[in-house]
Amino acid sequence: MEFFLATLFSLFSIVDPPGAVPIYISLTGDMEAKQRNRLALFASFYFLLILVGFFLAGTYILGFFGLTIHSMRIAGGMVLLSTGFSLMGGNFAKKRGYNDEVAADSHSRSEIAFTPMAMPLLSGPGSISYLITMFKQHPNWDERIWILAAILAMGVLVYLTLRAAPMLFKLLGHGGLNAVARIMGFLVVAIGVQFIVDGLVHLVGELG
Repeated sequence: MEFFLATLFSLFSIVDPPGAVPIYISLTGDMEAKQRNRLALFASFYFLLILVGFFLAGTYILGFFGLTIHSMRIAGGMVLLSTGFSLMGGNFAKKRGYNDEVAADSHSRSEIAFTPMAMPLLSGPGSISYLITMFKQHPNWDERIWILAAILAMGVLVYLTLRAAPMLFKLLGHGGLNAVARIMGFLVVAIGVQFIVDGLVHLVGELG
C-alpha cells in the first residue's frame, strides 16, 4: 500500500490536475453542466489509455531505441526538472505545449477531450517518462499491478477534479491554483533530481 500511495502521489504531482482547471474552465465556459461532465469523463478515459499504453509499452520503447534504464532515468529526470520548474514558475500550459495556436484550434472544435485536455495538458513527457522508467525499474508484476492501480486512481482523481473544476476555480481562484502548482512543482523537481542521481549512480557503477 505504501508503494501504491507513493506512486500515486508522484503521479499527482507530475500531472497536476488543478493546474489544468483554468484552461478547462475557459474551454467549457459556454457548455451546460451535463455536456461538461461528459467531457470530463472522456478526457479522463483518454488520459488513462495514454498512460496505461505507454506504461505497458515501456520495455518495447526502450528496446526499439536501444536505450538503457539508466539513460531513461537521467532523461526522465531532466524532463521532470523542466516540468517542475515550469509549474513553480506558473508556466503550466506553455510548457505542456498549450500555446496560442492550440488554444485557437481548441475553441474552433467541438471535441476537445483527447486534445488538448488528455494530451498535452494532463498527460505529457513528464508522466510518460516517469511510467516508462517505473515499468523497467520494477520487473515484478506484483509491483506493476500496484503501479497500474495508481494510474487508474489517478484517472479517477483527474475526473473528479474536472467535475469539480467550476467549484475549485471559485474557491481557490487563479492565485490558489498557482500556489498548488508551485507546491507540486517543487515535489516534481525533487523526483527529477532523484531520478537523475539514481541513473548516474547506476551508470557509473556499471562503467566502473
